[in-house]
Amino acid sequence: QVSLVVNVASECGYTDSHYKALQQLQRDLGPYHFNVLAFPCNQFGQQEPDTNKEIESFARKTYGASFPMFSKIAVSGAGAIPAFKYLIDSTGEEPTWNFWKYLVDPNGKVVKAWDSTVTVEEIRPHITELVRKIILKKKDEL
Repeated sequence: QVSLVVNVASECGYTDSHYKALQQLQRDLGPYHFNVLAFPCNQFGQQEPDTNKEIESFARKTYGASFPMFSKIAVSGAGAIPAFKYLIDSTGEEPTWNFWKYLVDPNGKVVKAWDSTVTVEEIRPHITELVRKIILKKKDEL
């Protein structure tokens, strides 16, 4: 699978546009070849203050989020979880705000990172290209 790993927040200025676009991406490309992996984080502007259950409920009810939602974590600094340390080490890009996006190929290799100001629509071609390669590879194997 191709994965787009995102540190999400419920009370950010980027919340509405990103959640809508992430869910559309999940709907269009998932769940067999692609998944958005959402990691709530309260490190930036304290914009994810709720509990894990409240965060998930908000995302599911407000945006129809059907992608995996993980527990609230730290994504930068000394307290960053190992998965985000790997993403940061692989790209040299450490999140400085909510809605950083890391594209990971099916082999676990981090392809690229984008900050909050880059829209999901802008990175969609990178994602669809990776998904297309998976589908073509599977087709060749048939």
